[in-house]
Amino acid sequence: MKGFRILFIVIALLTFNLQFAQETDGENLSLDQGPISSQFEYLIKKSGNYRAEGKRYEVVRVIYLDKLRQNVLDSLNAANKIKGELNATISGHESTISSLNSKLLETSNSLTSVTEEKDSMSFFGALVSKSTYNFILWTIIGGLLLMLLLFIYKFRNSNILTQEAKTTLSELEVEYEQHRRRALEREQKISRQLQDEINKYKKSK
Repeated sequence: MKGFRILFIVIALLTFNLQFAQETDGENLSLDQGPISSQFEYLIKKSGNYRAEGKRYEVVRVIYLDKLRQNVLDSLNAANKIKGELNATISGHESTISSLNSKLLETSNSLTSVTEEKDSMSFFGALVSKSTYNFILWTIIGGLLLMLLLFIYKFRNSNILTQEAKTTLSELEVEYEQHRRRALEREQKISRQLQDEINKYKKSK
């Protein structure tokens, strides 16, 4: 029995709270504030009804309908205004994004150009890669070094030949001088012998 009383009290409290909440919600409904859905609910609560020919009809005051229509139009205008502002914002963002994409592309092209110039060297007015430039440079240096070594070799070889020629010439000059002296001595000896013979011949007469 006691349990039934408690159950009855709980049900009564729930019913009272639900009814109070509905009344409170009904009091908060208005055509001057709140969303359109709550204004329609207010209009329904404020409308009367009757039956005719087995059909139910709702009777709504024209002033409520005009107010609701104006609220709906105001809401649509506000929504259209917000839509226009959003479209303008979106267009502005799209324009900004397009400009940023153009600048990004220009920056990327500039970066690519700078990278190519950084990784390249100017060789007789043409841009070549650093590896190619280094290969050409070291090839030229190697060729010049080989030519220098060849020149040194030929110079030393020519110097050796020159020294040998000078030595040979000196030896020939010495031999020539000795030969000339011997020839002069033979000539003087022959001249003395000839003079002696002439003297002998004169004495014999």
